[in-house]
Formats: sequence, structure tokens, C-alpha cells
Amino acid sequence: MKEKQLLNQRRSINFFDPRYVIESETLRKVISLANLTPSSLNLQPWQLIVVRSPERKKALRKLAFNQAKVEEASAVFIVIADNEGVEKNLEPVLDKAVSLGYFPEENKEQMRQTAAALYGEKESEQRRLFATKNASLFAMSLMYAAQVYDLETHPMDGFDEEKVKAEFSVDSQKYIPMLIAIGKMRKDASLLPRAYRREVMDFTSFV
Repeated sequence: MKEKQLLNQRRSINFFDPRYVIESETLRKVISLANLTPSSLNLQPWQLIVVRSPERKKALRKLAFNQAKVEEASAVFIVIADNEGVEKNLEPVLDKAVSLGYFPEENKEQMRQTAAALYGEKESEQRRLFATKNASLFAMSLMYAAQVYDLETHPMDGFDEEKVKAEFSVDSQKYIPMLIAIGKMRKDASLLPRAYRREVMDFTSFV
């Protein structure tokens, strides 16, 4: 599928085929492709929970305003912005960058100081924004990666975040920017024409 066609075809699907099951290997391929998402200092501050079992999807549906697609989709991604991504990932990222020739070993301390200055303490708003921005890029990549494998998605902002954290053992300090249902569209369903989109010049300035 050509890139332009992929972007044009992506829609937010409400009616998933509840009988369709995505193979584990396909889900891994979708996630692996999305994992190429760019991130600040390559720190990749995201985590992902893939909700697949009927019991866990049913539990999640109750926390997502009873949206049927949560239970009918083959799986639901819980996208997590990991505010501890700096502490967890910085050293392996720096080690790999040195081994690949991005910068010499002696520059690692400067990079540590840069990360500390840019992203602040774990509990800070600065850190929360850093993690959320990057996890949201990852979430969009998941939706486009799904298209590559002929799968449909729907991002959801309608859920009780604190209850989802409690139900799925997510640290209370982390943030969940969205849920993403993934699967196949029900064969007896149809899509209306694409909804209103603003014209480019309605939101763009060239300076």
C-alpha cells in the first residue's frame, strides 16, 4: 500500500467484527513497526498494554463509558506515557548511540545533563508533557502500522483514567493519553463519507 493511500484510507472505525482474532505475531509486527516512532533524545517514553482476553476487554469496556467497540475489537491498546522513561532508557540509548558512532564516550555526561535540564523531575509537569507528547506520536504510529497490516483502529479519549490504571496495574504517576481499539470492520457495516475537515489555510500560517 502506497504511503498516500495508507494515510487517506485510515478511518476511526466504530463497528468491529467480534469474531475476528488478530494473530499474536501480527500484533507484534504492528507494535514493532510503530516502535520506529521518533522521540525526544530517542528516549521512547511509552509503554503498552494489549488487552485481548474477553474477560479483560469486558472489564475495560465498563471503564470506557460502555463503548461496544472496546469489547468487539480484536484487541485494545492501552497507551501509557511513561514519565520514568528518562531513568529507564537513557543509559542504553546513550550506550547504543556511542557504539553506532553518533558521538564519543566522553559526550555521554553532557547528554545526561541535557536530559535532566529538558525533562525535569519525574513528578513534574515538564516530565509529564515530555512523556505524553512522545507517547502520542507512538499512538498515531500504531494506527498507521495497523493499516499496513489491513487492520482498522479507533482512538478513544472516553474512559476513566484512574480506574483503568487501578484495573490494569498502571502506576498512578503515569498518564494514559488514549485507548486504541484494533481489529477488522464488521462486514455488514459501512462508513459514511469522511467527516468535515478544515481547509489547510484555516489553521496554517506561512511566515
